[in-house]
Amino acid sequence: MITADQLKEVLEREQALRGYLDIDTKIIQLEEEELRTQSPDFWSDSKAADAQMKVVRELKGWIRDYNEVKSATDELQLAYDFVKDGVVTEEEVDAAYRKAIDLIENLELKNMLRKEEDKLGAVLKINAGAGGTESQDWASMLFRMYQRWCESKNYKTTVTNWQDGDDAGIKTATLQIEGEMAYGFLKSENGVHRLVRVSPYNAQGKRMTSFASVFVVPLVDDTIEIEVNPANLSWDTFRSSGAGGQNVNKVETGVRLHYMYKDPDTGEEQEIVIENTESRSQLGNRENALRLLRSQLYEIELEKRRAAQAEIEAGKKKIEWGSQIRSYVFDDRRVKDHRTNYQTSDVTGVMDGDIDGFIKAYLMEYGGES
Repeated sequence: MITADQLKEVLEREQALRGYLDIDTKIIQLEEEELRTQSPDFWSDSKAADAQMKVVRELKGWIRDYNEVKSATDELQLAYDFVKDGVVTEEEVDAAYRKAIDLIENLELKNMLRKEEDKLGAVLKINAGAGGTESQDWASMLFRMYQRWCESKNYKTTVTNWQDGDDAGIKTATLQIEGEMAYGFLKSENGVHRLVRVSPYNAQGKRMTSFASVFVVPLVDDTIEIEVNPANLSWDTFRSSGAGGQNVNKVETGVRLHYMYKDPDTGEEQEIVIENTESRSQLGNRENALRLLRSQLYEIELEKRRAAQAEIEAGKKKIEWGSQIRSYVFDDRRVKDHRTNYQTSDVTGVMDGDIDGFIKAYLMEYGGES
């Protein structure tokens, strides 16, 4: 059974959460924000109304999550007191302790996601590395892993681009993820993922190493203003490929957006190319491609802000695009993150979407600086 010191630690962490989340102020603020929604002309400006409702939902979310922690710690205190009288068992006390710890750690983790962009959805793109079929198969395995993770969080996902591999897997795919804090959690996945396994595509049964790159940007919403210059836009259309239904390969519904972006500070130009094949209508694909463009331009702006904050060099090296962040070694039953040294032997669980341990380890170590 838990000790008195363990109980004391849980109660202290609950009180600390109430303090640094400023729950008392949030309760007062929620009352004020809800009063604004009762104005007779509240919905006359739908955009402003949606933004206001978002504020209300966020405040309610923080208060709800804290109340769950408070309830769990109160139950733990009661269980600890009553075990001496035989009202509850030691096993029930331990179960109450685990529940309280899980809720506390989840809320502490959520509190690490304080930045404006952390609250947004995410656009996750996977590209197969060099290595042909083996790397393309690995890219599709990663794609499935992230889809499973999203399902476990009840996030809405949409495949906005998909290019089949030559013989198996995918060359590239883009997943649009809508849900609270999706980007805040998934920003930990930016980088190169390395697979080591006995390849099913190698006749000699040799161990093969494959790479795939994961790139995550925030999914902007209507509350964020991003300027797109129409003069810098151009479009191509093409026939969609892959699993897209009856319309596939019959009409040119797929769109390819080209945008010439000029850095206002350096004058340097780069071309941003975005493909979208999600919808069966060209118009729908154009609209979503523009949203993805705004997301990418927003990420460019965020990168400038991060650079301006003069992050410590060691942190920069660990999170920079192109670095190998994680290794999945199937034969040794080991998945290890090279930034945090967090690892697990549950390879099957990880590939089925259980990556919360990696996300949590990253955010607890780097959440305050990235």
